[in-house]
Amino acid sequence: MTAPNELRLLPWSGPEGKPCYLSTDERGGYMSRLADNVEAVQLGTAAELLEETSETLNNRDVAFDEMRRMARELSAALRDVLRIATSRGHLLEVGEPRL
Repeated sequence: MTAPNELRLLPWSGPEGKPCYLSTDERGGYMSRLADNVEAVQLGTAAELLEETSETLNNRDVAFDEMRRMARELSAALRDVLRIATSRGHLLEVGEPRL
């Protein structure tokens, strides 16, 4: 079984917003593939939102409510991307040979 320092941070939260981790030796297992797919969707959503935000910021007539909505969505996307970066950084660290 996976050592405790090799747990994968999953791209979703558990009850009360607590992080979820995956402990498995199967990198190609069902839960690993599910997490990979969720991460891909989250990264794609963040990229689309960034493009939409850039266009919105160039529009001087945008309503304040629209700006607030964009800020909330950007905050959520940034939270997702940060979780993915943290997870992948940890996976890279664990996968590197120790000297």
